[in-house]
Amino acid sequence: MTSIETQVQYGPYMMTSDSEQVYMNQEDDWDRDLLLDPAWEKQQRKTFTAWCNSHLRKAGTQIENIEEDFRNGLKLMLLLEVISGERLPKPDKGQMRFHKIANVNKALDFICSKGVKLVSIGAEEIVDANVKMTLGMIWTIILRFAIQDISVEETSAKEGLLLWCQRKTAPYRNVNVQNFHISWKDGLALCALIHRHRPDLSDYSKLRKDDPMGNLNTAFEVTEKYLDIPKMLDAEDIVNTPKPDEKAIMTYVSCFYHAFAGAEQAETAANRICKVLAVNQENEKLMEEYEKLASELLGWIRRTIPWLENRVAEQTMRTMQKKLEDFRDYRRIHKPPKVQEKCQLEINFNTLQTKLRLSNMPAFMPSEGKMVSDIANGWKGLEQVEKGYEEWLLTEIRRLERLDHLAEKFKQKCSLHESWTSGTVELLSMKDYESASLLEIRALMRIHEAFESDLAAHQDRVEQIAAIAQELNELDYHDAVAINARCQGICDQWDNLGTLTQKRRDSLERVEKLWETIDQLYLEFAKRAAPFNNWMDGAMEDLQDMFIVHSIEEIQAKHLVPLRDQMLQEELARQQSNERLRHQFAAQANIIGPWIQTKMAEISHVSVDIAGSLEEQMSNLKQYEQNINYKCNIDKLEGNHQLSQEGLIFNNKHTNFTMEHVHVGWEQLLTTIARTINEVENQILTRDSKGISQEQLNEFRASFNHFDRKRNGMMDPDDFCACLISMGFDLGEVEFACIMTLVDSNNTGVVTFQAFIDFMTRKTAETDTVDQVMTRETVMASDKTYITVEELRRELPPEQADYCVSRMTRYIGSDAPSGALDYISFSSALYGESDL
Repeated sequence: MTSIETQVQYGPYMMTSDSEQVYMNQEDDWDRDLLLDPAWEKQQRKTFTAWCNSHLRKAGTQIENIEEDFRNGLKLMLLLEVISGERLPKPDKGQMRFHKIANVNKALDFICSKGVKLVSIGAEEIVDANVKMTLGMIWTIILRFAIQDISVEETSAKEGLLLWCQRKTAPYRNVNVQNFHISWKDGLALCALIHRHRPDLSDYSKLRKDDPMGNLNTAFEVTEKYLDIPKMLDAEDIVNTPKPDEKAIMTYVSCFYHAFAGAEQAETAANRICKVLAVNQENEKLMEEYEKLASELLGWIRRTIPWLENRVAEQTMRTMQKKLEDFRDYRRIHKPPKVQEKCQLEINFNTLQTKLRLSNMPAFMPSEGKMVSDIANGWKGLEQVEKGYEEWLLTEIRRLERLDHLAEKFKQKCSLHESWTSGTVELLSMKDYESASLLEIRALMRIHEAFESDLAAHQDRVEQIAAIAQELNELDYHDAVAINARCQGICDQWDNLGTLTQKRRDSLERVEKLWETIDQLYLEFAKRAAPFNNWMDGAMEDLQDMFIVHSIEEIQAKHLVPLRDQMLQEELARQQSNERLRHQFAAQANIIGPWIQTKMAEISHVSVDIAGSLEEQMSNLKQYEQNINYKCNIDKLEGNHQLSQEGLIFNNKHTNFTMEHVHVGWEQLLTTIARTINEVENQILTRDSKGISQEQLNEFRASFNHFDRKRNGMMDPDDFCACLISMGFDLGEVEFACIMTLVDSNNTGVVTFQAFIDFMTRKTAETDTVDQVMTRETVMASDKTYITVEELRRELPPEQADYCVSRMTRYIGSDAPSGALDYISFSSALYGESDL
């Protein structure tokens, strides 16, 4: 027994205790007046006598009268030897008064040696049969050897015994234990204690609160017959006393505590196992949540990537702009929740691994293909495809814009050409020269030569039409078949016109030889008029030509004529509107972009700051997280970005921040804050589990920060090795490689601060091992190699009992009843084979 120094005095029969603040001084004035009550003295005399005899009978003796039988000190010394298990000095054998005083003094000296200081009591009072002093001395012995060492949930002695009674009787109706006097008057509390540990001895449901005599006598009879606890009280004395003696009740109830010590040990083991099972259940829940969330996230990634990889071009600007709107909805609506899920998944994984390490359990290994690295690789692939998809969308929109322009220009030139060639075949096929005069022939020749000049001038337009058709084909125009057919028709017609023109010239020249008198002046006039006509046609064509520009400067560079001026003014207004949109987007982006960069730097600083406790850091981070309310500004910027895209604005010289930059930065900021909070939470878990002081954590952080050269919260292997060497580790290549497998199990090539702490404190954890869990289960199973379902349900709460029953395998052996369970294999499975 632990020696606890206690001071006890008897005034008339009164004591105090320095270490336990013993009990009589805790009572109020009314309690103290009752100390001299004869009813109390009677109860104490009976109870203390029975208690002493319950121990003296082990030595083959007993007492009849408590104040008389201890006078010579012999049975008093024997009682102390029995309850302490120690030998006292040899007693004096004489019958003289001084012999008796000497023996009593030896007993009192032994009591004092156990840390009890006796005040105002001497051997003479015991030898003289002073009943109050004798009862006080016996109470001191009971207090020291039967009550003092009771410990329940960090309370001891009287408070511990009271708490034990409260815990045991809490489920029982009509029982409310608040003290060691009136709470026991109706006998139900005693019966509840018996039923709690031995339900086979009584039927609590049949007891009545209005039958205290029956309840008390039932308790006394059952405990004496089946529990070997002698009857120490009379039911009449308890019922008929306004306030039963506290010491008598405490003495009797302490016998219950010691009688049920084995059951108490089993319950303590059960409570500890409940904690282990609760931790394991929580870990299993986290594992299931991780697997579920990982499956859902990977499934979403697998479904989204093919959509982003689909680069089938649409045929119209409207359909491509619909694709762009869908992509904007993906970026603004569908992706942000998945970013949060990915972040939460990583947080859950890190928290789970930390809890498993702190519980000395094997690390969690997700299903194949669901590792954090697998998700990170999938996410990286998603973002790569996403970036390529957006670039493709913008390229396609530019292509379709160019195609629409070219197609319209092609149609316009074809219409002009077809209008010009309309009727030319019929004219060239006419044989009007056969009946013409020389003058008419020469006129026809001049007309024909003018036509040939015009035909030569139109050669450039035909070539332009062919070039536009070729470009439309190269740009994969959706109606290329119609374009090619029309172009081919024009080219075929052009070849035919050339043939007919040459044929008519030949005919006219042949006739001209016959008619040499054709007017030379008409021919000269026709020759001079042809270039002017051609210029006029070209001018008209230029004025009707389509154009496409992308800036104010290009508009201002165009020639202005009244008809064209209106079109250019409209385009100028559109470009000015686009420029305003550029300025509007840039003004916001140039604020939001640097703001995000600043916040990222602040969070990085917080993550390596060693000022303040972890709780203070957590509070600051939570406050910081609440203050990050910038989503409305980003949504506003997204609206301006949408207007820019609808206006086909693809570049902005007024800012270096694109919408992509802002999206990525915002997602990284939110993710970094959540990860930093999770890191601090895991550090708190580690600190509390391993008993690390704030000063030690600060030292670890200072060492880590010193070797974190990139200031990104991670050390590369070389820096980590240098850090360990600076802290006194003697490392070879093999030893360091083994350490790296511990701190970087996912082979990422870096060491985080959490992994660093786990490694530095790996030997200080105060957690259960598989042997400790098995030891506690062995206690619950009463030292058997199996445990029954009934024992589990009796000792564990329903949830934990069901958990064990569902996971324990059947016990194989002939020494067990049907349905027995194998708790040894279950305990081993909790911690993994490596811990056995």
